[in-house]
Amino acid sequence: MIPPSFEYARPGSVEETVRVLSEGGEDAKVLAGGQSLLPLLGLRLAFPELVVDVGRVPGLAGVREEGTTLVVGAMTTHHDVVRDPLVRRHAGLLAAATAGVGDPAVRHRGTLGGSLAHADPAGDLPAVVLALDAELIAAGPGGRRAIPARAFFVDYLQSALEPDELLVEIRIPKTDGWGFHYEKFHRSAQSWAVVGVAALVRRDDGHIAEARIGLTNMGSTPLRATATEEALPGSGDTRAVARAAESAATGTRPPRDLSGSPEYREHLARVLTRRAVLAAAGTG
Repeated sequence: MIPPSFEYARPGSVEETVRVLSEGGEDAKVLAGGQSLLPLLGLRLAFPELVVDVGRVPGLAGVREEGTTLVVGAMTTHHDVVRDPLVRRHAGLLAAATAGVGDPAVRHRGTLGGSLAHADPAGDLPAVVLALDAELIAAGPGGRRAIPARAFFVDYLQSALEPDELLVEIRIPKTDGWGFHYEKFHRSAQSWAVVGVAALVRRDDGHIAEARIGLTNMGSTPLRATATEEALPGSGDTRAVARAAESAATGTRPPRDLSGSPEYREHLARVLTRRAVLAAAGTG
């Protein structure tokens, strides 16, 4: 379909981008990889007056280490996230989940920051950065500020970014020594997850010492399965994990759509959480 008409800007720096966004206000939208915004424009579900293309802004892509933190530029493509040796070594859950995003064409164009800023609770990566306890760094007129992942996703397709702010990087605490797994159920290849579970597990003396679990498509934002996280420490066998996973849907409000009812999604959350935790713990 033909998108609505809009003005187009291609700034050459983060500072210029912030200025252009400030001038455009709420009628301006950022174009990163285009895998979220362009379909909305084509279907006429979005009507921005100004599209700000950040594809040529330097310094927004790439991965680096800062002590115990992994820093991923917001414009780093999914393809590069999957292949980056630092991500594989220190944030394996992110690499594993990103490998299942869309198809190769989407992964070569789509970006980590674009996916997160879109704030779709059915997307794989919001739940992953939530489980990783990441911080998202936004640049605005007043400088840069860090937004914890738990506060970044506000509502359906709504993030904590202000209209004049640009997401510039994602800071992820290294999870060396943790087991990880991303389990999702989707009806066809490249389709959105009906439900997804991102699991991180740290074991000690044969038992689970700590667990973090992010849920995809179980509410208007990505969620943590806190009841299961609290029940898992001390678990040492499959039965204990299964009992803890029974509370995975506690506190969630899954949607009802053509892919399933809330009750169906709650069932999937319990089943997929058990599978993900067992796989992350190395006992699945």
